[in-house]
Amino acid sequence: MACQSTNGWKSTVMPLLSAASQPPSTPENDSPLQNRTLLDFIQSVIVKKKENKEPFYVLDLGVVASLMNRWTRNLPNVRPFYAVKCNPDASLLSAMAAHGSNFDCASRAEIEAVLSLGVSPTCVIFANPCKPVPHIKYAAEVGVNLTTFDSEFEVLKIRKHHPNCELLIRIKAPDDGDASFPLGKKYGALPEEVEPLLRAAQAAHLPVVGVSFHIGSGARRADAYRTAIEEARKVFDTAAHIGLPKMRLLNLGGGFTSGGQLFEAAAETIKAAVTEYFGAEPGLTVMAEPGRFFAESVFTLATNIIGKRVRGEVREYWINDGIFGSMNFLLFEYVPLKPTPFACTSRPENLMCCGERTYVSTLFGPTCDACDVVFTDHQLADLQLSDWLIFPHMGSYTRALASNFNGFNTGSSLTYLTYSNPS
Repeated sequence: MACQSTNGWKSTVMPLLSAASQPPSTPENDSPLQNRTLLDFIQSVIVKKKENKEPFYVLDLGVVASLMNRWTRNLPNVRPFYAVKCNPDASLLSAMAAHGSNFDCASRAEIEAVLSLGVSPTCVIFANPCKPVPHIKYAAEVGVNLTTFDSEFEVLKIRKHHPNCELLIRIKAPDDGDASFPLGKKYGALPEEVEPLLRAAQAAHLPVVGVSFHIGSGARRADAYRTAIEEARKVFDTAAHIGLPKMRLLNLGGGFTSGGQLFEAAAETIKAAVTEYFGAEPGLTVMAEPGRFFAESVFTLATNIIGKRVRGEVREYWINDGIFGSMNFLLFEYVPLKPTPFACTSRPENLMCCGERTYVSTLFGPTCDACDVVFTDHQLADLQLSDWLIFPHMGSYTRALASNFNGFNTGSSLTYLTYSNPS
């Protein structure tokens, strides 16, 4: 493990409450910390917490800004609608709004969270193809007037409860791009269903203003966007053929990731495909619904070691977060977690255990379920009770999926804000 600190951090800290009740940041309760690395910053939080060993998050708003710049640089003509479901942290939502993001909401609660920040309802898409009626009524009340559909039954609900709504027909992407979480089995009209659905909306006097698709969360191949855009072009042509008003919106959905160069490859594919299939479409607005692209790398999780067992050369540790908390995504997706040891208690002179012998280690979560295993056969230094493990890239479908199982409510973990200047 590399033991060099990250340089160039200028941090500001403010402890927050849960995502549902975070106070706004104000000058009087911000405390500037100059010339600190991220781990220095985390250490300062741990020292201030003293006997409070509960897990906590650090949200780096500097990385949020960097990611927004990266999006704008690569996809300048695609409006991002941040997918709230990925991570509904109030401070992240506020930062995204400050950077000019729109929002993809799938429920009344998500819409309420976004509107409470002063976001205009015109900046929200109700991007759930199957919505509960009370949620549709609420969208109508607050003026969220753009939604998706992929069945005639949804058309009937919208006609009755939100007749002023504009629609995007959601189609099934022909290729899921080897996504970690394909969505095609649950959502998206098949090619043979498109014309009947368009005619159903036409009969209901509901305007279909565009096409939506989603290749799946965490796509691994950029070429999947091209085939989906080609399919969307066919839907535009079908709508024109049956006499619908000219469509004006193309929604690329999500699937974007920030690691490596896959995003840049996806951006080039998208720009080329939009030019090829929609180059002669004046006035077209292109939008997308990125979630993990913005959320994944901006959060760091700090967990405390609450238990230990030694069996020969194997070290077994318990931490106060796990599979039923922030690591719930491990039940559905293999992610090679690489925590940094933070030996605040046992040897503060060598916090990251640089140069020390490592042991095959197992890491358990805090619940009594035998499935609550974060990883096995991982190399870690010999840590002690009350030392910490720091997990980077813990913003995508982490606390959003946390439960209260066994009485461990990791969903209410504190979040601290830091502002970095990433290179």
